[in-house]
Amino acid sequence: MKKNLLSVAVKGALGLTAAAIMVPAMPAFAQQDAEMVEEVVVTGSRIQRDANETSVSPVTSVNAEDFKATGVVRVEDLLNDLPQVAATQTAGQANGATGTATVDLRGLGAQRTLVLIDGRRMPAGSPIAGGGSADLNQIPGALVERVEVLTGGASAAYGSDAIAGVVNFVMMDDFEGVRFETQTSVYQHNNDNSDMQDLVTGSGFDVADGSVTDGEINDFSMIMGANLDSGRGNVTAYANYRKIDAVLQSDRDYSGCALGVRTPPKSTVTGVPTSADLSDRCGGSATMPTGLFTPFDGANYYTVSGDQFVPWDGSLFNYGPLNYFQRPDERWTMGVFGHYDINENATAYTQLSYADDRTVAQIAPSGNFFVTDSISCDNPLLSAQQRDTICGGLGAGESVPYYIGRRNVEGGPRQDDLRHTSFRGVFGVRGDINETWSYDAYAQYAEVSMEETYLNDMSGTRIIRALDVVTDNRLDSDGNPLAASYGQPVCQSVLDGSDPTCVPWNIFQEGGVTPEALDYLILPLFARGTTEQEIYSAYVTGDLTDYGVKLPTADSGVAVVMGAETRREALNFSPDSGFQSGDGAGQGGPTKPVSGSLSVKEFFTEANIPLVSGMTGAEYAGLEVAYRYSDYDTGVTTDTYKFGLDWQPVSDLRVRASFQSAVRHANIRELFTGQGIALFDMSSDPCGGAAPSASLEECALTGVTAAQYGSIPNSPAGQYNYLQGGNPDLAPEESETISAGFVFTPSFVEGLSVSLDYFNIEVTEAISFVDPQTIISQCMATGDAALCGAINRGPNGNLWIGDANVVSTNTNIGFFETSGIDINANYGFDLASMGSVDLNFIATYLTKWDQQEIPGAEVEDCVGQWGGSCGTPTPEFVSTLRATWATPVGVDVTAAWRHISEANDLNTIGVKDVNDVVHTVDVNQDFDAMNYLDLSAAWAASETVVIRGGISNVTDEEPPLTANAGAGIYGNGNTFPGVYDSLGRYAFLGMTVDF
Repeated sequence: MKKNLLSVAVKGALGLTAAAIMVPAMPAFAQQDAEMVEEVVVTGSRIQRDANETSVSPVTSVNAEDFKATGVVRVEDLLNDLPQVAATQTAGQANGATGTATVDLRGLGAQRTLVLIDGRRMPAGSPIAGGGSADLNQIPGALVERVEVLTGGASAAYGSDAIAGVVNFVMMDDFEGVRFETQTSVYQHNNDNSDMQDLVTGSGFDVADGSVTDGEINDFSMIMGANLDSGRGNVTAYANYRKIDAVLQSDRDYSGCALGVRTPPKSTVTGVPTSADLSDRCGGSATMPTGLFTPFDGANYYTVSGDQFVPWDGSLFNYGPLNYFQRPDERWTMGVFGHYDINENATAYTQLSYADDRTVAQIAPSGNFFVTDSISCDNPLLSAQQRDTICGGLGAGESVPYYIGRRNVEGGPRQDDLRHTSFRGVFGVRGDINETWSYDAYAQYAEVSMEETYLNDMSGTRIIRALDVVTDNRLDSDGNPLAASYGQPVCQSVLDGSDPTCVPWNIFQEGGVTPEALDYLILPLFARGTTEQEIYSAYVTGDLTDYGVKLPTADSGVAVVMGAETRREALNFSPDSGFQSGDGAGQGGPTKPVSGSLSVKEFFTEANIPLVSGMTGAEYAGLEVAYRYSDYDTGVTTDTYKFGLDWQPVSDLRVRASFQSAVRHANIRELFTGQGIALFDMSSDPCGGAAPSASLEECALTGVTAAQYGSIPNSPAGQYNYLQGGNPDLAPEESETISAGFVFTPSFVEGLSVSLDYFNIEVTEAISFVDPQTIISQCMATGDAALCGAINRGPNGNLWIGDANVVSTNTNIGFFETSGIDINANYGFDLASMGSVDLNFIATYLTKWDQQEIPGAEVEDCVGQWGGSCGTPTPEFVSTLRATWATPVGVDVTAAWRHISEANDLNTIGVKDVNDVVHTVDVNQDFDAMNYLDLSAAWAASETVVIRGGISNVTDEEPPLTANAGAGIYGNGNTFPGVYDSLGRYAFLGMTVDF
């Protein structure tokens, strides 16, 4: 029987085919012989072809031995080291973590990367916002044979979501025997950053010092396989357990505090400030353990000392050390893959897989984040000094407009406990109809169940009640005290019966918070949800040479694929009433439920047309075309297509080029998420403060009155409200991808192969929300009625209290465009009696990464930049040079040099001069280029035992640091985990035993 069409990669001794460039494997003794592969289907097409043929799209492939050589046990860690991949959700996320691991090709967003297992799409990883892309935690790393990465639109082959490309995990399904694998790894770092240590200790905080070893990861897997009925079939079963220990930001000196930007006092700024006037400081939050009490009038700011109000000295709460730098995680995966030849024309196959992953994201304690706006002068918890300080001569029953920011350090850090349990089943049959035609038909069902429990948050409603305190003066009809609490502080809600369980929260005295008050105030939050996927797909493929369908100039005929597919996806997300109401004080707004489904019926076809073969200047030339028609139940229909040209002028050189049109239909969350308030980061409201940076005329466009101008309070946390949510009228995204390149395998240099490919991907009608800051700035710049109408200021002109907000729901915005050059070179040579060496160089040089949020807005170039609207770093050049020496004594040694080019900071802040005029100043926290050295080795101790170990980031390079990492959801610990090695050295030791 012919090999299955869905994903067999050609693999040479150097890891090179003209279709796919392979990162060389280690150990070399585990490599396979390319001559054993008869027919392949390269990711990006279902066309069956001989081993000496290629695709017109470059495919980068990483095989199983590369996983072992790097020592990674998290799939996303390996992929994030590829130059084509931008880091997204990783184990280094704390605030904003979804509990999933995702992959993002070309930095276009994980939702625009389609992830496959053996050519079949994975389900949405989670019903949580931001988790709708495939979850790589479902992938059993021990069973991965290789990973194929195709960048650029592939919707014609695979349908929606392949805007940026495809990542295809090819699994081992014909294992025979028993294999046990185990690995232990840890992080080690020398805390010797004297600048950060001085900064942290100078701010009065503790800081890590000396060597630390932590973040232990243990991974165990078992694979068992057996052939059936004299080789007619095979069953391969696997089980894997992985446990990851937590690392706190307090465990590294460079994350010992949340960095901020120190600006000079305005009295020293005589001219226009420059970046030289700025320096790092320990930042933090004004929501402090001793409280911040203020009417935001620019003059009165108090905190608590003993039972007294004292002037606030500007100190902030250091929330960073309590955040997880690496989340703890525990995962089980297990499954069975099997196939059996029913007869010469039919092979039945199945894939059954199960995964259970649980992780906890921890951030700083919750608190009263200025959710109350007044203090009663009758509150008996106030001392006489406190009452005199804020109430003056006010009488009984009166209150003062004071906001309170008070951190609940007594209640402990907030913890988001996230558990995802997934099941995926594939049942199919494939085979040959005759010598010309073959087929493949399958049904697939997948389901992901999510359980979220959010601990140690506080109820905003109960905070208000617990601060509305009076003296219990209730008497019965005989004039006697009505309750045991007579004469004592009691919640007003207890007296009026609206909440008899209320307990006063005494934040006006150090040590005044009682366990009973915590029990009342802390509100556990719960959410449950599922995603479902149901696919039925079938196609036939044939070589029409037998029918004479070929050009007279070619040796072979036209190969075709024709197929149809129907897919249904459903999502249900059910947060509890606390989530939905936004009662969680530390949630930033309501979390809305989502329920919906999406189905599509599709027809697809492909053709590979040999044009010329065996001629001078054209040993081979061929045309590849593909088309897919999609009909969604939303009333949307789409057409996607592909044209590719493959030309081999001489045997040593193959030239390829392609044009692909791809689409992405809006997903269920983008369509149907309910609208609600969320937070966005903005250093200050341009119309806020005593000396706004924007003029009265500009601010008036945003809804500011003349009376409000100059007195609008800025958020002390630098966070403002925006209204987010779905939009059922979204149009599909569209993209066009152009690629062109060559593969050079010179016969005069044995073992050398080089590929170079240019790519350009342009996405239009991109689905997203517009940055609320862009709405504000464009409103002031243009006066556009639609933009200005989206700004809803509060009664005093604020944008961060109550229902004040900037409306920014999902819409079809401007465009993204990225282009660059991928380079891959392999060279292998013998050292006679000293063994052999394999060299590999893989790199991406980025020439363009432009974005435009809304039509007419400025086009921003993010190449070599980070911050602002560009978010996480987009390096211009990323590369890895790897060398593997296969020694004659059974030991393979690998060294790798990873390079990430510099990235310039686009963030700015406003600095006032002596005349209170605000000047925009570059923060100038540029990132230098980073270089990492990795070393590893594998020893074949016997025919059945391989021992491996290594160290990544041998020189313990610290990541680049910034005060603005929190401005993007993928920042944490003053840096960007996933982009950079954030925890120091990574050492591992593992063993594989075959029985």
